[in-house]
Amino acid sequence: MVSLSGCGMISSVIEQDKLDYRGAKKAASLDVPPDLTQLERDNRYSIPETRGVASASTYQQPKGTTAMPAPNGQAVAVAGGEGIKVERSGNQRWLVVNQTPEQLWPQLKQFWADSGFTVISESATTGTMETDWAENRSKIPQDIIRQSIGKVFDSLYSTGERDKFRTRLERTPNGTEIYISHRGAEEVLVGSQKDSTTWTVRPNDPGLEAQFLSRLLAKLSGIADVKPAEAAVAAALPVPQNAKLLGDTVEVAEGFDRAWRRVGLALDRVGFTVEDRDRVQGVYFVRYVDPDLAEKDGFLSKLFSFGASSDKAKEAQRYRVTVKSEAGATVSKVAVQSNDGKAETSPTGAKILKLLSDELK
Repeated sequence: MVSLSGCGMISSVIEQDKLDYRGAKKAASLDVPPDLTQLERDNRYSIPETRGVASASTYQQPKGTTAMPAPNGQAVAVAGGEGIKVERSGNQRWLVVNQTPEQLWPQLKQFWADSGFTVISESATTGTMETDWAENRSKIPQDIIRQSIGKVFDSLYSTGERDKFRTRLERTPNGTEIYISHRGAEEVLVGSQKDSTTWTVRPNDPGLEAQFLSRLLAKLSGIADVKPAEAAVAAALPVPQNAKLLGDTVEVAEGFDRAWRRVGLALDRVGFTVEDRDRVQGVYFVRYVDPDLAEKDGFLSKLFSFGASSDKAKEAQRYRVTVKSEAGATVSKVAVQSNDGKAETSPTGAKILKLLSDELK
């Protein structure tokens, strides 16, 4: 029996997937939120004709070719994925798809369900959906004992890590840009005797974001093998640093359109809750809890929960993150304001700017 289980272990190690997530809840229904179609009629999300998207001309490249790089980023196509490309700026990657957010919404919910996650919150107003926490079971060591009795006592095994993901959709003149951001938590020993545990923040993992972006690219392209998608994501080369902190602003070496989208992804990564946004005025209305304070709660369900109703979330301060750029300019400035629109000069405001600066590099 030991011999047989050993053979099974070797086969499992060789063939097992790097991602094997299991959530605790049944996947939600795939209904499109009734207010999603309002995005198209709301001029806050319409892109002015005078701005456009710098890389729009690359979207129609022949299938299976590498597109010409866009300013401050690079677009790469994947064979079989006509109308879908990968772009990258710094360590941020995203998909460019020639479908509307309304068409993509149910496909994204099905993608996360197929990946072992439950979508626990979604907002058509901000164009975001967020998964519940889930564990990557492929990280559990596949030793002989685990292979022999693991299926019977599976709940006894745990990695001590949990992940959740937020997907952001941004409408463009030719379709939609899709961003995936990761948040992580890990269980650590606490106390003088190390006799109890608590959940704490784990650093954002761009590698996990890239893996799920590859899988989503393969799904939307209709290809069974994820390797070409992984190659396309890897081929999107990074560009030099294009953001720097200058006093009470972050200067981004990009025009408004690209800076606006990348600031939205940066807010997701850092752990903000975006309650609303006004693209015409260049304002994100956000709620923020210092992660160091969130750690003290010790409850996984309260960490970085989008639209959370917990007491800690209610106590979170509200801010405005502004993105400003002159018409036709190639430089944008990001600033933090208080909830009433005044310049935020507190230490928290400075910390928010530093976090955004680090993410936008």
